Amino acid sequence: MMNRRLALTSFAALPLALPAISRAQGQPVRILVGFPAGGSVDTTARRIAEFGRGKLADTLLVEQKVGAGGRLAIGALKDAAPDGLTMLLGPSSMFTIYPHAYRKLAYNPATDVIPVAPLALSSCGFGVGPMVPATVKTLQQFADWAKANPDKSAYASPAAGAMPHFLGNQFERAAGIKLMHVPYRGAAPGMQELMGGQVASGCFSIGDFLPHLASGRVRLLGVTDKARSRFAPDVPTFEEQGFKGIVGVESYGLFLPAKTPQATVDRLADVARAAVREPSVVEALAKLGFEPLSMPPVDYAKRLAAERDYWGPVVKASGFSSDD
Repeated sequence: MMNRRLALTSFAALPLALPAISRAQGQPVRILVGFPAGGSVDTTARRIAEFGRGKLADTLLVEQKVGAGGRLAIGALKDAAPDGLTMLLGPSSMFTIYPHAYRKLAYNPATDVIPVAPLALSSCGFGVGPMVPATVKTLQQFADWAKANPDKSAYASPAAGAMPHFLGNQFERAAGIKLMHVPYRGAAPGMQELMGGQVASGCFSIGDFLPHLASGRVRLLGVTDKARSRFAPDVPTFEEQGFKGIVGVESYGLFLPAKTPQATVDRLADVARAAVREPSVVEALAKLGFEPLSMPPVDYAKRLAAERDYWGPVVKASGFSSDD
């Protein structure tokens, strides 16, 4: 496991670090986001825009291209000019899991985009809402409840084909239960339905749970890292609870269109590696349940390729595939 204390770059730390796309051109820089407002991806992008505005460019915009589990945003990135004026902030599953889940994927993650730098890591969590009795406090107790209530047994995720989708499916198979998968257009609407009692359980980024735990409207039963999360230290991992091999940690990174000049890629990566010099950015990430991460572009590309190999058999075992 990589050192998660390496921090996300503060764009404030290196003013005008990207002269090719600086305010001198007078052109806006776009950060594309494929998920709705209110979720962790959108919030992270807005943090980046906040720190970059006036330093990375005079105008730095977060542009939402919501739909198809984030794939519309990748399509927009693929079609953008490789001039450094358009980047995408997104979760790794769009490049590591989607190639196995969608038969007609409109982009090749190995050739159509350039991984620039990871910004953060997040484990996922599996939680329940008010539909599930308060006596259910562990994953096994939820499995027992699901067996006794098959008509209510379902779990929400932020998108079909996303990492939480397959983590939930792994749990379903390991526990010997049947859970209907209910995908949403992002984490925010899924969490609202979970808290409202419209769906029994949900698998989301741990940061999506954190703002709601104190209210008791959702209860976090397990996390998907090899070790407990510092953001929810009392919640055991899946493996601690006897569900071996259910591990999933998502990276969130910056991506540029293919054929972007290497100098531009390297300069943006340099900005991303400067995060340890900006404690306020690390603090902002922590509020989202994110651990900062930094590595060079070539290493990030290798990490994504290795994850792509890992998730292939997991997706196949789930039986899920889609032409959409």
